[in-house]
Amino acid sequence: MASNGSDHRVVITGLGVVTPLGNQPDVFWKSLIAGQCGIDRIHSFDPSPFDTQIAGEVKDFDPTPAFPSPKEIRRTDRYSQFGVYAGHQALLDSGLDLDRENRDEIGVIIGSGIGGLSTTTGQLEILRDRGPGRLSPFMIPMLISNMASGLFSMFYGLRGPNFATCSACATANHAIGEAWRAIKMGDAQIMFAGGAEAAIVPIGIGGFCAMKAMSRRNQDPKHASRPFDKERDGFIMGEGAGVIVLEELEHAKKRGANIYCEVVGYGNTADAYHLTAPAPDGEGAVRCMKMALNNGRLKIEDVSYINAHGTSTPQGDTCETQAIKTVFGERAKKVAVSSTKGATGHMLGAAGAVEMSVCALAIKHGIAPPTINYQVPDPECDLDYVPNTARELKINAVINNSFGFGGHNASIAAQKFVG
Repeated sequence: MASNGSDHRVVITGLGVVTPLGNQPDVFWKSLIAGQCGIDRIHSFDPSPFDTQIAGEVKDFDPTPAFPSPKEIRRTDRYSQFGVYAGHQALLDSGLDLDRENRDEIGVIIGSGIGGLSTTTGQLEILRDRGPGRLSPFMIPMLISNMASGLFSMFYGLRGPNFATCSACATANHAIGEAWRAIKMGDAQIMFAGGAEAAIVPIGIGGFCAMKAMSRRNQDPKHASRPFDKERDGFIMGEGAGVIVLEELEHAKKRGANIYCEVVGYGNTADAYHLTAPAPDGEGAVRCMKMALNNGRLKIEDVSYINAHGTSTPQGDTCETQAIKTVFGERAKKVAVSSTKGATGHMLGAAGAVEMSVCALAIKHGIAPPTINYQVPDPECDLDYVPNTARELKINAVINNSFGFGGHNASIAAQKFVG
C-alpha cells in the first residue's frame, strides 16, 4: 500500500492478554470488574530472603497453542512465550484470515522493558559453574528484547514493519503508538502491537527491592498494591503480555471486522529529569496527555475515562494526579480515573498493552473498572478513582497513560467508533 500522508483512521479489532487474572481477554475482564486480585506470595522460587515476597504471577500458562512445536518453546524465553501467545490470541480474536491478506502490509511491534531476564540469570549460572563451552547457542536470541516481535512475525509470515520498543514501563504504549503511526502514514494496513515481561525471578525482585521501590506488605498480598491510597508504600511486580490488533479502518470495514474502538491520538514525551522519579508536578505527563488529545482532536469534555499509570508509589501517584488536574482543570474531578495495577501488579513493559485492552473493553461494555484496595483517601490524590467497585459509565473517549524509568512518557487516546 503506497503511503499517502496521514489520512488513515485506525481501529482496534483484536485483543490478546496473559495476566495474573487470566490468560484470555474475557476471563481477565470478568475478574477485573469483579474486583479480584491476582497478587500472591511468589511460587516460582523461594522469596524468603527478599524484602518483597509477593508478586502478580501468571498462572496455568501453556504456550503450546501459539507455537509450531515444543522445540520452539524450549528455545524461547518466558517473556517471548507470553508475547507470542498474546499475539496468537489477538489474531484469533480479530478474525483475520492471513491467507487472504497481503502479509507485506502486516507488521509487529511487541516490546519488552527488560527482556529475557530468566535466560540471562540461568546462563550466568552455567558460565560460572560449567564454563563458557556449555552456554546455550540460543542464549542471545532468547534474552534479547526484540525476540517476541521477531518470533511472532516468523511464525505467521508477517513481513511489514517489525521492531521492538524498550522504554521501561512505557514500552507497550510506545509500541501501540508507533504502530498507530505506521498505519496512519500508510506503511501498513494491520499491526500487532504490545509488550511482554517476565521479570519475576530472583535478580529482578532483588533489584527492585534494592531500589526500595516495592511494597513490603508480604502478609497481605491481596491488599499490597493500592494505587492512590494514602497508605500505599510501593508497587508490586506483575508479569504477562498484552497484544492488540490495530487496523486501517477501511480494511477493517471491508472484511466485516468487529471494531472495539478507534485509536485517535498518541503522546510521546520525555521528562529529561531523573533516572526514576517523575518530573515535578507531572510536567512531562502533562505534555504527553495534551499531545494525545491534540492528535485526536479531542476536547477535555470528550474524555470519560482515564486508565492511569497509577503504580501505587507515593510520588508517582501524586504526580500523575497533579498532571491530570493540570490538563483537565475543573473537569478533572468529573472524569473516572482508575488504576488496574491493584489487581494485576505492575507488568512493566507489558502494562500499557494490557491496560489498552482494558480501555477497549471499557468502551465496548460501558464499564469503568475499579481501583481496588482504595481505603484511605489521600488529600494529594483527590480525583474519582472508581474506588473498589466497577461502575457502569457511558464512555466516549479514553486516555491510557504509561510512564517509565528514564523519564519516558506515552499516552494513547481512543474513542468509541462512529462510522
